[in-house]
Amino acid sequence: MTRISDTTVNDFAQAIGLLVRRIRAASSMHDLSWMESAVMARLAKDGPATTAELARSEGVKPQSMGSVVAALEEKGFIERKPHPTDGRQLNIQLTPKGEAVRRSAKDARRTWLAQAIAQLDEEERKVLLMAGQIITRLVAA
Repeated sequence: MTRISDTTVNDFAQAIGLLVRRIRAASSMHDLSWMESAVMARLAKDGPATTAELARSEGVKPQSMGSVVAALEEKGFIERKPHPTDGRQLNIQLTPKGEAVRRSAKDARRTWLAQAIAQLDEEERKVLLMAGQIITRLVAA
């Protein structure tokens, strides 16, 4: 196996970090924290969930998730509804406003990325898209 230098690994990690931050900045007009965005994406993908379920899925303590949920509720992006089978719990779900904001932020990120990729020449686009496939394989391994 070929040994990769620490500098190469660090440079690669830094490049990915810069790309992620730039993509996030493209949707910063929505003033959502990373965790708020993650919770909204999770609710959009998987449907209603309890605070405990959201905390587990994001790897945080329920108390921390409670703060995120409260902030999103205050903004009108989520709402709490009675759990269908457990009257002691509340399910959290996106509101229409929350779904619209989530979709708008997602569109802004994709638009920025598409415009950035369009500035590359054909060979660079091929290499970048292949790198995306390789990165997908890396994280799946």
